Amino acid sequence: MTINKKLVKNFIHLILFAAAAYTSLKMTTYGWVFWSGEYVPAAGRNMAMPAKLKAHVAKLAGEIGSRDVYKNNFANLGKAQAYIAAQLKSYGYKVEYQAYPVAGTKAVNLTATRTGTSLPDETIVVGAHYDTFNNPGADDNASGVAGMLALAELAAKRQLARTMKFVAFANEEPPFFRTKDMGSAVWSKTALERKENIKAAVVLEMIGYYKTGPESQKYPPFIGPFHPNKGNFITQVSDFRSRAFARRVDAEFRKNSGLPLVTVALPSFVPGVDFSDHRNFWKDGYQAVMFTDTSFYRNANYHKQTDTPETLDYERMAAVIEGLAPALFAEAGAAK
Repeated sequence: MTINKKLVKNFIHLILFAAAAYTSLKMTTYGWVFWSGEYVPAAGRNMAMPAKLKAHVAKLAGEIGSRDVYKNNFANLGKAQAYIAAQLKSYGYKVEYQAYPVAGTKAVNLTATRTGTSLPDETIVVGAHYDTFNNPGADDNASGVAGMLALAELAAKRQLARTMKFVAFANEEPPFFRTKDMGSAVWSKTALERKENIKAAVVLEMIGYYKTGPESQKYPPFIGPFHPNKGNFITQVSDFRSRAFARRVDAEFRKNSGLPLVTVALPSFVPGVDFSDHRNFWKDGYQAVMFTDTSFYRNANYHKQTDTPETLDYERMAAVIEGLAPALFAEAGAAK
């Protein structure tokens, strides 16, 4: 049998092209910016904040553990609900329980409200999901819940013009993700039906994991050349509708925190951009951003049994709160 030399040559060229294309694509998933700044602890920072955040994470991910609506973890989910509610009540809030049917039982969103003094009908939302993917979930998402609780505690001591709502969402994880049974989907839809005037929402999704070594940060394809090489920063993710809000938050954050911040506005089809509860606020027409350590693009413990409290950096978590609290209070406005 005669082998067509032209076909062989074309096949070899195709293989070489595919290899080169794959290599080029892979290279764009790593950060190319080798200097993104270093964490510099802010002067006058709250020295007690790291310990408070660590205590919340230790309770949720260390003591309680895996928590979701399914049989083996349902009791733990109830323990997490009780802990979050007790913390919010200890700050002086009344807690609203939004229960809805799912998977043969009920899921519950928890909401604590700090009513504004002069613009009570305008609302800023701070949310985080408290369920896990059958694992301890220290970063995903006890870290986000800890941040939400810390912000709620700080807000309880402030008089603000606008209302602030602090929400613990159920059912962010699979199999509920991107379905109507996500806790944030139920919560946001209800707010829309009530015609609540939500000015903006901030979702905290994995804010506790940091790496300072080179090539410790990955990205979706083609994003890497424009962003840091080291996973030592927090990210604010916005859609195009929410860019103005994100810019204001970015400016205030940088004034008050020594933690590097990367703010990006990207379309939702970029992998990871809509991977949390902010997606439902976007869907319902609200401005929203996500604060994240970039999840599986940095943290190899994502959705594994190794996502435990000792893997997190509580000093840098505290720096997230140091930057975000003034930004949120600026959005809520001074009491009049």
